[in-house]
Amino acid sequence: MGNRIYNILFHTHTVSGIVISVALYVIFFTGSFSFFRDEIANWQRGHQTSEQDAIVGSMDEYLKDIAKDHNLFGRDVEISHYFNERRVNVSLGASKDSLAADEDKARTFFYLDTEDKSTGTYVESYHLGEFLYRLHFLDQIPYPYGRYLSGFVAFFFLFAIITGILVHWNKIISNFYVFRPWAKIKTLWTDAHTALGVIGFPFQFVYAVTGAFFLLKGILVAPLVLGLYDGDQNKLYEDLEYNHPVYAYHHEKLDKNIAIDHLIAKTKEDWPDFRLKEAHIFNYGDTNMHVAISGYLGYTSKLNGLGHRIYKVADGSIIEEKVPMTNNSYLDGVKNMMFRLHFGDYAGYGLRVISFVLGLVSCFVILSGIMIWLVARDKKNIPEKRRIFNYQVANWYMAICLSLLPVTASAFIIVQFAEEVNRPFLYRTYFPIWLVVSLFFIIKKNIGFTNKWTLISGGILGLLVPVANGIASGNWMWATYANGQQQIFLVDVLWLILGIVSLWIAFFKLNASRSELAPAKD
Repeated sequence: MGNRIYNILFHTHTVSGIVISVALYVIFFTGSFSFFRDEIANWQRGHQTSEQDAIVGSMDEYLKDIAKDHNLFGRDVEISHYFNERRVNVSLGASKDSLAADEDKARTFFYLDTEDKSTGTYVESYHLGEFLYRLHFLDQIPYPYGRYLSGFVAFFFLFAIITGILVHWNKIISNFYVFRPWAKIKTLWTDAHTALGVIGFPFQFVYAVTGAFFLLKGILVAPLVLGLYDGDQNKLYEDLEYNHPVYAYHHEKLDKNIAIDHLIAKTKEDWPDFRLKEAHIFNYGDTNMHVAISGYLGYTSKLNGLGHRIYKVADGSIIEEKVPMTNNSYLDGVKNMMFRLHFGDYAGYGLRVISFVLGLVSCFVILSGIMIWLVARDKKNIPEKRRIFNYQVANWYMAICLSLLPVTASAFIIVQFAEEVNRPFLYRTYFPIWLVVSLFFIIKKNIGFTNKWTLISGGILGLLVPVANGIASGNWMWATYANGQQQIFLVDVLWLILGIVSLWIAFFKLNASRSELAPAKD
């Protein structure tokens, strides 16, 4: 590789990395916890669910519970379950009955708890797991700007990791083995950035590609919609099989008891290991009422086993079906694999724990890149004002990024003692605390101090998370382990280990001299 090409790649890697570093750190840090979004939700509520993220229980009973407060006649009713929680999503379309009351002609969405039958809106049912999951693609920024921002961050991150690999290509094997964690802190940054960057390259590449795909597809498909579909977005969604079919409303009441459990049972009998994800009812109570049953085969049976079957309720006939055992369409394979690769949910807790660790390793790679950038510009031949400016940039970056650890740990403790946790509550607590902690370390103007005390405070608070859970709910770790409450136990164990590791690093690995982490003179 010539010097000119090397310099272009090196500067592309440096500039793209430093520009997106803060947003990328937030994405990876909160994304690591997002692997356990459902476990965090159940930990917060003290719930234990099955390991299957499918609808369990009687669909007929759920419809009866919904009908107590909502008139379903003439409506499209969708009950779905996409996260491993007790609650199912209920979406009610506008009634097609011309004689329906005004309130029945409005769309409605809410959650239904399958055990205590309580309901709640999205805002009311918001939990810490959902908050971190949304923060990892910056969804708290008004739609769609936060998603587009995180999508472009993922896109430029793809540039950063590819150029990084190319820059180190000639020494990729030797650099892979050069990692001196017991050396001085500057050496640790350089070795960690190269060695851990190479180790995490496949993981980071997958998440850069899939993240950019999910968050920028709205922009990417716009030319396709205009060019091939004459601006008809619905036609594109039909070809991508995102839209449900349409069945005419006959304005005639169905003269039979409405029951769909036997249709679901028949589907599961025909398709062994089928997991129900969604039941969509068209024209509830009408003679032209249909039911679409959608789901997938367990991943041990088939990784891309997506399927659905549509019944006509009046006679129980099968109108349409996609058999998951034989369904091997390229479209379904691409759609499903992009999700499975990004969520890492196809190989149980083992893969998600590995992904969690690799996500935090990627955070360390980002931080080490910031410090390498700072050290490379802290030289005598660089003007003093520029050196001070560079230090302040790094100081801001490190304060914002590193404060996420104690702030997130404190959020886990707060939600255990709060009387009511919803979206406004989490917004009012998490962001102000993050702002105050970040400003404190920014004003301190000492990266070494920031590094050490975010780890110490985060480590101590992390160790207190299982204690807070035990005091507030009685779900002590030994009790949840004995009772088989794996999801609650897992979250406590993760924080226990994270707290111990943070304190170990703070007390035994950050004994660097003041000159290595001291601020530039101002």
